[in-house]
Amino acid sequence: MGNPSTTPDGTTEPYRWRWLILVATLVAEIMDLLDASIVNVAGPDLERSLGSGPVGLQWVIGGYTLTLGAGLVLGGRLGDRHGRRRMFLIGLTAFTAGSLLCAVAPNIESLIAFRLLQGAAGAMLLPQGLGLLRENFSGPELTKVFAIFGPVLGLGGIVGPVLGGFLIEGDFFGLGWRSVFLVNLPIGITALVVAARFVPRKAGDRTVRVDTTGAALVVAPCALLVLPLNQGQEDGWPLWTWLSMAASAIGFALFAAQQRRTAAAGREPLVTPGLLRKPAFTVGLGGIALFFGGLIGTQLVLTLYLQIGRHFTAGEAGLGNLPLAVGTAIGGAVSGAFLADRIGRKVLQIGPVVQLIGALVLWFELDGLDAASFSIWDIAPGVAVAGVGAGMVIAALFSFILAAVDDDEIGSASGVLSAVQAVGGSVGVAVFGSAFFARAETGDFTGGFHRALIVQACLLAAFLAITFLLPRKGRPEEEQHGIATAAPAEDTATQHLTV
Repeated sequence: MGNPSTTPDGTTEPYRWRWLILVATLVAEIMDLLDASIVNVAGPDLERSLGSGPVGLQWVIGGYTLTLGAGLVLGGRLGDRHGRRRMFLIGLTAFTAGSLLCAVAPNIESLIAFRLLQGAAGAMLLPQGLGLLRENFSGPELTKVFAIFGPVLGLGGIVGPVLGGFLIEGDFFGLGWRSVFLVNLPIGITALVVAARFVPRKAGDRTVRVDTTGAALVVAPCALLVLPLNQGQEDGWPLWTWLSMAASAIGFALFAAQQRRTAAAGREPLVTPGLLRKPAFTVGLGGIALFFGGLIGTQLVLTLYLQIGRHFTAGEAGLGNLPLAVGTAIGGAVSGAFLADRIGRKVLQIGPVVQLIGALVLWFELDGLDAASFSIWDIAPGVAVAGVGAGMVIAALFSFILAAVDDDEIGSASGVLSAVQAVGGSVGVAVFGSAFFARAETGDFTGGFHRALIVQACLLAAFLAITFLLPRKGRPEEEQHGIATAAPAEDTATQHLTV
């Protein structure tokens, strides 16, 4: 196998098997994307098999992204200290094993616990990919590598619900929803063999300190926030839910203070403290949470509406997500190819307006439905238009927020943004799931969807206001990955998550 070697003229010869490293990291990313979205169509099947109610479904879907997001920055630091190859293999092994545990879960409580563990394994796995690619590629090759990532990951986001619906509806070997998790086994084992054989060994930096106190201060407030949002609707919003959310806000404030103290004492914090003193970056974090919370939440509600409200099969519901996916791909292509460069941050303002127009069209489409003859084409125009607006934002949002940070802060900033994106998605699942089921439980599925659209409109309005505080121009794509600048050791935080 061997590491990159030095040629007689003093130059470094690229590692021979480096493209297989790209394959292994892409497989890991796709597994994450599939697991974040493939379960969306499993709701009715989980209810029949395990007796799962709305809250259980919200935890199965949102619990994964909660622990994933809460652990991403920590995972990057562990890779710095212990070596990215080692952490990649550990994370991939744990993720694959977690998939098997999810597949054999005997009850909904076990499934939720295993999903939380699976998300934690993903947090150890995903941040290593960028570091491994930076170690083994350079110059124009590295630019090509990241150019490959976007379309492949976008395809993974589209395939998730469709593949999930196909597996559940096919009920292969009588496995039902369990096949959604078992599909990870051959993929994960293959990636593990490739990574163990072809990813070169490189020792970590033992001088890197891991801020475990900071990590705990991230996990605790995230849990204190998502727990009441998931349970509140079913329990009637008792006092503890409000106290828990208040404690969450205090926890995040304590985390920020602890990070500043850690840096002042000369130790290495999880998050570069200078980031939290940049107003544009701080409000950008809020924008990330609002936007992706609304996007992932409405995607879930669309699937629930099709399955529970309109009695679509899992396969039909998976295909029902295609107008949204196609719209998102179109919007992303237009924004990424030329629009963001030409009009700057206005693309982040046009995007949510287009989404709101799509939501308004969808509102009236839902009102005019004939229940007896309903098909996905009855709501496809509104869903697709909303997808176009979402794609415009997704393609450009990170670049404008990263434009507010210094070159040596890109690694830490990217990791924080990805973590907030994942946690925001988990919150979105809880909020939108609760909003939908509050009406759906009375049989008013259209009313539940309408309520979700109102929540989305509020989030989009808040996001639109935030965009005026972001830089006018985005950071070039290559600089977002540290290609055009010197990268600090902590630039191993995960690349963008996508939906």
